[in-house]
Amino acid sequence: MSTQSFELKGNLFTLSVLQLLNADLSIVKAQLSEKISQAPKFFKGAPIVINLAEVQDEPLVLSDLKSILSELSLNPVGICNGNDEHNETAKSIGMSVLNYTKDVTPSVSSNTKTEVVEKHVYMPAQVVNGTVRSGQQIYAKDRDLIIMGAVSHGAEVIADGNIHIYGTLRGRAIAGAQGNDSASIYCQKLEAELVSVNGSYWISDSLQGEFWGNPCKITQTNESLELTALVKG
Repeated sequence: MSTQSFELKGNLFTLSVLQLLNADLSIVKAQLSEKISQAPKFFKGAPIVINLAEVQDEPLVLSDLKSILSELSLNPVGICNGNDEHNETAKSIGMSVLNYTKDVTPSVSSNTKTEVVEKHVYMPAQVVNGTVRSGQQIYAKDRDLIIMGAVSHGAEVIADGNIHIYGTLRGRAIAGAQGNDSASIYCQKLEAELVSVNGSYWISDSLQGEFWGNPCKITQTNESLELTALVKG
């Protein structure tokens, strides 16, 4: 009897969504290149889904867009919210067609009685008892993440909720990964390569200042990051 050579398992990986607002690819390339230059290591090889909802009726050469993203060291894996032509073209060039919607609320007629029951499931925080070493990635799905040690250069910690780091944050910390704008990052010493909350991010150069090397809380306010003292006197 032969030994089984593989297993198929369900899992969740973080995919970045490129919301295309302009079909002029020269403009897209220039602006995206500038954005990536701010944090090249963060974006390098990142899997990208292209949301075409805003450009469905505009002429778009999807193969050219795929080439641009690959040239910028991104990994375009699929599209969503395209028209029939987009979908067929995507399949022909080896890209997936994905279903993606955000903030869609179904309408309910006035004469229909609907009872909405919200069930809140408490997920205990994921705790890492020690330092997260360079090259490691920790992801806390649907919960907070607590690191009892430091996060080294080249390490990455991700949580759908808050991130608490009881040592020095030298690597990358990404809180609110699935769209939680109330998430925060707490660390005892801020020396990060990159921090991100709900999609807003700052790299090391932007973090230099009052809170660099000090205890710090990082939150998102008006779609930008805000740094405050961890303990206010």
